[in-house]
Amino acid sequence: MPLSALEHYAYCPRQAGLILLEDAFAEDAATVRGTLAHHRVHDPGHEQRPRVRTLRALPVWHDQLGLTGVCDVVEVHAEGTVVPVEHKSGAYTPGGPADVQVGAQAMCLEQRMDTTITTAAVYTMADRRRHTVAVDAALRERVRTTAEAVRAVMAQGRLPAPAADQRCRRCSMNTGCMPKVLAKTRRYERLLADLYTPAPETEWDD
Repeated sequence: MPLSALEHYAYCPRQAGLILLEDAFAEDAATVRGTLAHHRVHDPGHEQRPRVRTLRALPVWHDQLGLTGVCDVVEVHAEGTVVPVEHKSGAYTPGGPADVQVGAQAMCLEQRMDTTITTAAVYTMADRRRHTVAVDAALRERVRTTAEAVRAVMAQGRLPAPAADQRCRRCSMNTGCMPKVLAKTRRYERLLADLYTPAPETEWDD
């Protein structure tokens, strides 16, 4: 299961389903900015600075969670601290989907490098800031829960229901997903079910 699927699911389960089950993807201005922003960090390589070595496009995996992917940037400090840094083109949302992805990267790196990681970071191009993410018990459990949910979607082979909320306005897959149309259809079906639900049988006394 790709690491990126966790972020997609955390943002919108249906978005993850469209990508994983139907191999669907749509470009818009935001996705193009993201591709351009990742151009450098997706080139494998490393840099050496005083007391820190920076690795780019490092493949990682987690056997127990069944995850595989690539870390944008991994910093290995002289004292042994390892910090994954996920690069994003948009703004950062504390506790948002990017935290799940970088948390999963940290857990993968722990297995690959036989270390313990307590801190990760999300670097956002929009404000050119680095945001610290605590890799604590709560985030680790969120990663595990999200991984299980994504695996369930893949096993069932059925698309989750559309969110049909404010998230859809920022989603490049809005047109193919048709959240408003499907949401109206579901409301219509529920209305019909309510209208035509048979009344419970009444026992009459003789």
